[in-house]
Amino acid sequence: MSFLIVLLALIFLMVVAYRGFSVILFAPVAAMLAVLLTDPGLVPPMFTSVFMDKMVGFVKLYFPVFLLGAVFGKVIELSGFSKSIVALIIRLVGRERAMLAIVLVCAVLTYGGVSLFVVVFAVYPFAAEMFRQSNIPKRLIPGTIALGAFTFTMDALPGTPQIQNIIPTSFFQTDTWAAPWLGVIGSVFILVTGLAYLEWRRRQALARGEGYGSGHSNEPEEYTQQTLPHPLVALLPLVLVGVLNKVFTLMIPLYYGKSHSLALAGSAKPVVTEVSKVAAIWAVEAALLVGIASVLLLAFDTVRRRFAEGSKVAISGALLASMNTASEYGFGAVIAGLPGFLVVADALRAVPNPLVNEALAVTSLAGITGSASGGMSIALAAMSDTFIQAANAAHIPMEVLHRVAAMASGGMDTLPHNGAVITLLAVSGLTHRVSYGDIFAVTCIKTLAVFVVIGTYYAFGIY
Repeated sequence: MSFLIVLLALIFLMVVAYRGFSVILFAPVAAMLAVLLTDPGLVPPMFTSVFMDKMVGFVKLYFPVFLLGAVFGKVIELSGFSKSIVALIIRLVGRERAMLAIVLVCAVLTYGGVSLFVVVFAVYPFAAEMFRQSNIPKRLIPGTIALGAFTFTMDALPGTPQIQNIIPTSFFQTDTWAAPWLGVIGSVFILVTGLAYLEWRRRQALARGEGYGSGHSNEPEEYTQQTLPHPLVALLPLVLVGVLNKVFTLMIPLYYGKSHSLALAGSAKPVVTEVSKVAAIWAVEAALLVGIASVLLLAFDTVRRRFAEGSKVAISGALLASMNTASEYGFGAVIAGLPGFLVVADALRAVPNPLVNEALAVTSLAGITGSASGGMSIALAAMSDTFIQAANAAHIPMEVLHRVAAMASGGMDTLPHNGAVITLLAVSGLTHRVSYGDIFAVTCIKTLAVFVVIGTYYAFGIY
């Protein structure tokens, strides 16, 4: 019964998200209904001390990233830089390869360390412009961005600085370059299969005579200047964000140390900040600030005329996206604390093969919580010792466990209630009903890639 309660809460949230209802409203409703059916007396404390605590904690940490990412994407759009870069890409790869171009742009930014949410805000203006000029249906934009930002550069490609590739290092004593060959094989499989799927969808639309469409919401504003900025100038802010994100990531811990103590006048206790936990966030925020400043410096006259209205739109989008994701985060925390969740975790322990066991456990919990990093953290915290013992018995290197866990976290995490999915759809002005099918196809591809990697390891022994 406890398992059915968790399952029903998850299904309910996915259905309402798919039908276009606000997750900000229905994530707490779904979570509290599950608590009510488990133990009615726990509803108030679970809501205040678990749901709201996790939700507010997420906003505290990540809202500045959402806000700065949205403003960065907007000034890139208003400056005409997005149109200039699109024109360059079209000349290099051709109009018919717009999807490939957007996937590669997303992949470069993600692998460079830019947050997935920032990539969504930054790339959407480019994608909309490219798809419009190439007459590709706008509804295919979310699936294209998802392939570039939410898949192989998030957790498969060795060395990626995304959190999904960092979490396993503390459990398996590995580094981010663990199992490089398996990571490359998985990445190639995802990229090739995903591009083939998107091309098939484009050709289907072309055969029906379907173009970009009209009357869409949240369309990038038209750039009215006669001449476009030089492509190298337009690319400079993006390069700065990617490079400085890496630079600040290295410099901040050196400057502040592992923790920082701040003595405030009139306060008995100093404010202590665990720098190691927020250095990556500070680095992204600092890089985005420099990126925004560089756009304003390079195109001030063009941007300032529409900045007031444009920034209002960006801030509204950032508020909606961050609150959607934070509400999802709270839902996942509540579900993870229910007895039914333990039933799922215990059932997954029964799978005999250590790699398949790990893959199923991580991707299942990521799907339930709607979070790749959250699901993997829960799974490894509860079961990593079991995975390690089974792997040692089967002579499986820890590097392989690392790569399988990282890739599995990015499997079924992008179900309809996932915060990144909701953000992507909100930013692009589309709905689950219109565009989620393609995101789900990408989800299936990256889930399948985990088992391709496992099969490759057992067949050839390479990692």
